[in-house]
Amino acid sequence: MLKNYLNYLRFVNDKLNKFFEKQKPYIFCKKGCGMCCKNAQFPYSKIEMDYLMLGLWQLDIKTKKIIADNINKIRQQKSEFKGEKFKYDCPFLIDNVCSVYEYRGIICRTFGLLTQANDGKIKAPFCCFDGFNYSNVMEDGGNKISAEKFKNLGVDEEPVAFNVSYEFLTDPDFEKGFKFSFGEKKPLIDWFIEEKSDKIN
Repeated sequence: MLKNYLNYLRFVNDKLNKFFEKQKPYIFCKKGCGMCCKNAQFPYSKIEMDYLMLGLWQLDIKTKKIIADNINKIRQQKSEFKGEKFKYDCPFLIDNVCSVYEYRGIICRTFGLLTQANDGKIKAPFCCFDGFNYSNVMEDGGNKISAEKFKNLGVDEEPVAFNVSYEFLTDPDFEKGFKFSFGEKKPLIDWFIEEKSDKIN
């Protein structure tokens, strides 16, 4: 099943690489930013977690210890959290760099593009509000493209929203087409709630 999931990932990556290339005038992602890895929930399916753990086991002991400490810290924060939607920094983020980049989940791979919401509205990545992706072409508020800003950029490629939501990319039709199952889905940290983080070392 993991082999079939990898075939699916190759398909998705091929599409995403083309999307990011087409939107290059509006993309300001760079190694060491790490903004997309902070203050979120990071939905992960069971098969995404299985693949992520393959990457984790290949890390050196020192890096695994840092990740285990991060997980313990986040679990403690969640146990003390009183709100409805607990957000946190990804435990695999070390010095603003993903320690398991090649094994990252789908939500991580799609972040940075304009997305088309179910209601038809455009959703900008939240880094837009901090002067990053699409900030050079979005109106204040991040839900509408500014024709004036686009014109002033003097580029040929228009800013376009893509249907790359997590819900769409984990749709059962992909499971049928590539013959695998995503399995249960829940926030990344919840996969570690029942586990002892010392098992990572």
